[in-house]
Amino acid sequence: MKIHNLEREEVFHALLTSQNGLAIEDARTRLREYGYNEIKEVRKKPLFLRFLVQFTHFLAILLWIAAAMSFLSEFLHPGEGMLTLGIAIVAVILINAVFTFIQEYRAEKALAALKKLLPFSVIVLRNGKEEEIPARDIVPGDIMLLTEGDKIPADARIIETHELKVNHAPLTGESEPLLRDHAAFHGESIESPNIAFAGTTVVSGSGRAVVFATGMSTEFGRIAHLTSAVESGLSPLQKEIVKATRLVAAIAAAVGIFFFSIGFLIGRNFWDNFIFAIGITVALIPEGLLPTMTLSLAMGSQRMAKRKALIKNLPSVETLGAVTVICTDKTGTLTQNRMAVAKIWVNDELIEAGDIQKDDAVELLRTAYFCNNARLVDEHYKGDPTEVALFQFARDKAGDFLSERVQEIPFDAERKKMTTVNAVKGKTAAFSKGAGENILPACDHVLMRGEKRPLTEDIGNKIRDASHVMMDKGLRVLAFCYRDIEQNGAGELSAGQIEKNMVFTGLIGMEDPPRPEVAEAIRKCDEAGIKIIMMTGDAERTAVAIARETGLVKGDPVVIEGSEMDALRDQDLRERLSAKEVIFARVSPKHKMRVVSILKEEGEIVAVTGDGVNDAPALKKADIGIAMGVSGTDVAKEASDMILLDDNFATIVNAIEEGRAVYENIKKFITYIFASNIPEAVPYLAYILFSIPLPLTVIQILAVDLGTDMLPSLALGAEKPTPGIMKQPPRKIQERLLNIPLITKAYLFLGPIEAAACMFGFFWVLHGGGWIWGTTLPQTDTLYLQATTACLTAIIITQIGNVFACRSSRESVFSVGFFSNKLIFAGILAELLLQIFIVYHPVGNRVFGTAPLSVTVWLLLLPFSVVLLAAEETRKLFLHKFKPS
Repeated sequence: MKIHNLEREEVFHALLTSQNGLAIEDARTRLREYGYNEIKEVRKKPLFLRFLVQFTHFLAILLWIAAAMSFLSEFLHPGEGMLTLGIAIVAVILINAVFTFIQEYRAEKALAALKKLLPFSVIVLRNGKEEEIPARDIVPGDIMLLTEGDKIPADARIIETHELKVNHAPLTGESEPLLRDHAAFHGESIESPNIAFAGTTVVSGSGRAVVFATGMSTEFGRIAHLTSAVESGLSPLQKEIVKATRLVAAIAAAVGIFFFSIGFLIGRNFWDNFIFAIGITVALIPEGLLPTMTLSLAMGSQRMAKRKALIKNLPSVETLGAVTVICTDKTGTLTQNRMAVAKIWVNDELIEAGDIQKDDAVELLRTAYFCNNARLVDEHYKGDPTEVALFQFARDKAGDFLSERVQEIPFDAERKKMTTVNAVKGKTAAFSKGAGENILPACDHVLMRGEKRPLTEDIGNKIRDASHVMMDKGLRVLAFCYRDIEQNGAGELSAGQIEKNMVFTGLIGMEDPPRPEVAEAIRKCDEAGIKIIMMTGDAERTAVAIARETGLVKGDPVVIEGSEMDALRDQDLRERLSAKEVIFARVSPKHKMRVVSILKEEGEIVAVTGDGVNDAPALKKADIGIAMGVSGTDVAKEASDMILLDDNFATIVNAIEEGRAVYENIKKFITYIFASNIPEAVPYLAYILFSIPLPLTVIQILAVDLGTDMLPSLALGAEKPTPGIMKQPPRKIQERLLNIPLITKAYLFLGPIEAAACMFGFFWVLHGGGWIWGTTLPQTDTLYLQATTACLTAIIITQIGNVFACRSSRESVFSVGFFSNKLIFAGILAELLLQIFIVYHPVGNRVFGTAPLSVTVWLLLLPFSVVLLAAEETRKLFLHKFKPS
């Protein structure tokens, strides 16, 4: 059966359906027969292979070399503890691989779960009624209602069209929109204008189509290899983390080799030097950094989802924090998208909507009713909010009008008007609505109290004045006109043939109140150094009125209309964009694209909102493309990086706040992890330079890096935004994560305090046990074991103070809320329980080379944690006092 060869009625017969669609029971039966409408995923890389990759990255290779050298040493020189060290290093590689794999898997699952929040749906006819269903539930025989912006979910035979154009780029690579037709076609199906293929998108117009293939039976399903999974690359931040980790690891290896050589020069034997080289290398390698960062990004995206911002990929989380400019729509984003007719101009009078009577404006109401795609389904109005407001107003005032639509010329961003041709009581008439400046030139008469009069310049000026009065009140104003036409049987007429010699019927002004939370969001953006540019299809006066009402502009803004923008050179537009307050009115998607391109050329990090098909290029071009989850088209959602589940501007600001928080949190746990490297490295330097017993063993270092430190660092990654984070300017996108202030704070401020604590604990225990400088202690000596245990315990205790010190970079931990992050306390509890196990349990003693300590030692070490936190609080106080910005 070649479905494209068949006429409309033959299509219904072949697919056992009707113009009213399937019965609900039939649809259920077919769903069981044909299965869900899904393209089966190309098999991803098996989990075990993804797990094995964790053993072959740069850090793992370094540790494998260290383990191999340890085993070789044990073979050549047994009895030096090299076997235990080798096993410990292999255990580190295994633990790190498992941890990283689990965190990446969790992050992947978290993203998959977030994407399910926004299911792909389609409108079909079932039992003659419109019904919105998940696209996966569609079956052969279903009749789909297609409108601009829809993504077509299955192969379908088109049975009705109104200027329907479809983009076949996902299937053929051809991006030029193709006009569809419902007539039978004799040729190849791929070339047939009456077929709509799964995966393609409706660019403009509307229509109906009968599904004939779903899932793997579609054309898209047959070439499913085109959809094979592509390995996602690392984000810029992840790449920087990898580079930083490699740099630190290389430095660690270089330091190990350097001091290994120095040891020979000062007379230390090979095995002492080798132990040192391995220890210093392991001490300086930040084993848990990459998995912790991955989880932090995933947790950030989940927090954003709770605040109604759906992040489609992890890199967008980090980019959000650097946004410098937001280009935002007005309708539905700054406003509530609850259109209601407020005023009308008819019969040379400006009248409140509530005072209008049917007899006063019957032609205006009739035009608003016919030139409209809103629908009443099960007592609920459906459609574009503007059209719903007009349709509901016309029905409320005049009831239903009967007609049959013959033709539709859809609204176009360039024409800024829509026209329908309807058969009304045996006659044919055209009805148009749109922007006043686009409707008036098509009119030569005006309707005044039921009488057609010539549209003189004087009346034209009155219409414009009335329009301006409504616009200055923030109303969206549309103009309406009609004309009787003669159908000569030659088929559909062009816009040029229809939209001329028309009769102007009036103006309708609709109000869409600003969202109450927008003013506060705009204030936060102003404090955060983020510029907001309004880009709207509405008129200049309406845009400025809403901008003033929301606090977006306070002075005299630079206002650029689309027609004016066409005449501007790029350099002139750059100068206009440099103004503090900028508004674009009557703009089309191509204008939006141009603005985004110039802003990016100027070095700005741009977030742009969009909801229509033609917004897709700008959404892709922007650093962060933001689609509307409620009013947005499927095409816009697919092109975006983030989807607003509530279409609210304030949600964008919340997401930027979370994006900044994620970046800050990554810096927090890097500081926390790097600070502990100093007390891990200093004991080895003291060991090699001062001929003392080794204060800290390699396996004890690993207990810190992959044991006690892990949960507190994860808790830092879950910190909520600090109060002052939106009072700082956006970070530069080229700003290094490992910058001088961070390294200085970790290595030269916090780290030395921890190192002093661990060396104090070590020598305190040795001195209390009667040790004399220069005396060698066996590795099994109880005093030596207790001394190393004290050194390890000092690091754990000071890291407790450090986790609180790292909770904010500028604000006091007490102003942030000492108890506000419950995960911190859970992490500390786990840290202490693990350390108690290491110190007091026989298994912990045997594995980590420790011995029980008296409570006195713990109490002696506790002040160091307090000192560290107090020192950091003093630094923040100094910073706040002398560097308030």
